[in-house]
Amino acid sequence: MANSVIIYTDGACSGNPGPGGYGTILISGNHRKELSSGFRRTTNNRMEILAVIAGLEALTRPCAVAVWTDSSYVCNAIKQGWAKKWRSQGWMRNKKDRAENPDLWERLLALCDEHTVEFNWLRGHAGHPENERADRIAVAASQAPNLPADAYYETYASK
Repeated sequence: MANSVIIYTDGACSGNPGPGGYGTILISGNHRKELSSGFRRTTNNRMEILAVIAGLEALTRPCAVAVWTDSSYVCNAIKQGWAKKWRSQGWMRNKKDRAENPDLWERLLALCDEHTVEFNWLRGHAGHPENERADRIAVAASQAPNLPADAYYETYASK
């Protein structure tokens, strides 16, 4: 796999739930791309997952990807195998508790099968330039006017 990409991600939410957004930065060689979007009512964790999904979905061919996130939830769910376990249990964390965000985990797990992805955690708001930039664009996306619905969250998860 010749193509290597670094992806920095962050999610933001004003209130939890509340208006939210994600910021994603893709870097490959001299190429750089920033992605962001917001939703009128969502959660911070959903935005953290969606930031990674957006970055991976932007890739046009299989790549070796280093994802950097300040979300221990996202990092641990993949690295510790939690998301795969939840999926194998019908999106249940245990016998009585449903796993949250199955729609997004399903998409992320499929993308991780398409690419060689390494997840890395970094401390948020610690001065890392790309993490700080991802945070700024995530916050800006969450504050945009006329935000669309996070349809899955508003239909199923918030009930």
